[in-house]
Amino acid sequence: MRVLAILQARVSSTRLPGKVLKSILGKPMIVRQIERETLVASIDKLVVATSTDPSDDILVKVLEQHNISVFRGSLDNVLDRCYKVASLYKPDHIVRITGDCPLADSDVVDRVILEHIEYDADYTTNCLPPSWPDGLDVEVMKMNTLKTIWEESELPSELEHVTPFIRKHPDRFKIHNVESDIDLSRLRWTVDEEEDFEYVTNIYENLYPMNKNFKIKDILGYLKNNPENDSINLKYSRNEGSKSSLAKDEQYLYRSKK
Repeated sequence: MRVLAILQARVSSTRLPGKVLKSILGKPMIVRQIERETLVASIDKLVVATSTDPSDDILVKVLEQHNISVFRGSLDNVLDRCYKVASLYKPDHIVRITGDCPLADSDVVDRVILEHIEYDADYTTNCLPPSWPDGLDVEVMKMNTLKTIWEESELPSELEHVTPFIRKHPDRFKIHNVESDIDLSRLRWTVDEEEDFEYVTNIYENLYPMNKNFKIKDILGYLKNNPENDSINLKYSRNEGSKSSLAKDEQYLYRSKK
């Protein structure tokens, strides 16, 4: 297999529990996102990697009802979860996406994958630095890169967020970043808070009925014509979840020294 997409998801989200199952136009948010991800031409297979925790039983049931492949692994060690599902399929490259991005754009994902392969990078992303809306983040890595970080990562942030080890060691990995033609990084299209969900639902309600595969330009056009909807969730900052992981790192390092 050339390219495997691993979509991380769990029900026990800290800030907005159950968000992946919240309904957008009659279907769970995660199913709406996967509808968009499956349009990526470069992806051979998509698997949702969730946890073995009982709280995710309902998620697995929903995904199976929609004929979506599922793997279950560690709740907290997401890196281990990703590596083990990748080991089952043995792809050349892994695309890592998270289940809180229902506005994911298949063209953006395709571009990141194709540039990753073209540049023969170990790791490719579109957020170093970010220039796309928060919620359109994509990461692609070689299988042997994933194996390396799985073997060497130790800090809680590295295990929870999968790729920090790569970013900390740019001397060891060939890293490539894909930039947007215009800086859209101020926009927040991810779902971590209730306002985020309202924002995304509003976009779906206004664009999906006319075009199920609406694109970035369609969203930008809608927001330009409806500026009152543009700032509903901008008070939240990007990557809030990584801050709590860094606090766990400090505790881990403190205990290691004792």
